[in-house]
Amino acid sequence: MKTTGSRPSAAPALISNDLAARTRALSVDLGGTPVAYWVYEPVHATPDTRTILVIHGFRGDHHGLLRVADQLPDMRLIMPDLPGFGSSGAFVDGEHSVRRYGQFIKDFLEALRLGPDTVLLGHSFGSIVAAHFVADHPKTVRPLILINPIAAPALEGPKGLMTRLAVLYYWLSARLPRALGLRLLRSGLIVRVMSAAMAKTKDPDLLRFIHGQHHAYFSAFANRESLLESFTASVGSNVTEVAHKLRLPVLLVAGEKDEIALLRDQHTLAGALPDGRLEVIPGVGHLIHYETPEPAANFIRSFLKDHAA
Repeated sequence: MKTTGSRPSAAPALISNDLAARTRALSVDLGGTPVAYWVYEPVHATPDTRTILVIHGFRGDHHGLLRVADQLPDMRLIMPDLPGFGSSGAFVDGEHSVRRYGQFIKDFLEALRLGPDTVLLGHSFGSIVAAHFVADHPKTVRPLILINPIAAPALEGPKGLMTRLAVLYYWLSARLPRALGLRLLRSGLIVRVMSAAMAKTKDPDLLRFIHGQHHAYFSAFANRESLLESFTASVGSNVTEVAHKLRLPVLLVAGEKDEIALLRDQHTLAGALPDGRLEVIPGVGHLIHYETPEPAANFIRSFLKDHAA
């Protein structure tokens, strides 16, 4: 198992230059799968400094959580691109399922020698992966933080029809001739529609930033097959189904206007957790990590002070 380093890339707009100065870009081979990851060192380590392993959402990569990392200069964050996304390769030994991604977290923790005081943070699809990992591997990390957690079955309720249309979209994209399927998946129009549907901000600069991020990174995936498998995993599981097994402190950070992870389902999830705390950010939807990173970071910092290593 070999780990290699490279120079960090320049910080994008709306992210401070301080974050670039904290950044190390690295890679590790896990069972034949090359995994790219980034480490953001604390500016000044304190007794409250924690190491946070960050698991991003579907079709994203580590870039999506950079604004949150920027707001946590007192923490050490480690942010891999999940296998099949960003700069990481696809799994070579099985489908891209929730359980397989959980095995990835286990292998990654072991490769980097990250102990049980490691904080695990998951966003959106990453919340499913993180929660199921903790349910299957208790006492491996502590505590657990879930941002925009997927709290209910995606194929049920008012969003069920849209989910089924999305299933058809990814299935069709994987079955069409390769060039046509990739063109459909990477369509600038479709990516913009997805981006506009999730964004709630009225700030034109922030809106341009969000659209720019989605256009730059939403189409960075290994292949159509792994993307379809990951999407199937994302709509086939949720956090609530393992909530009773999460016997560690859990922070939920939800968006008041989230149309993918509905607020009512967040309250249901919070009630099912043995030791859960729900914090709601008003006026934001499923893009807390882009639109409201400062309050999200404040909730994270406060939660970690209450649950010290």
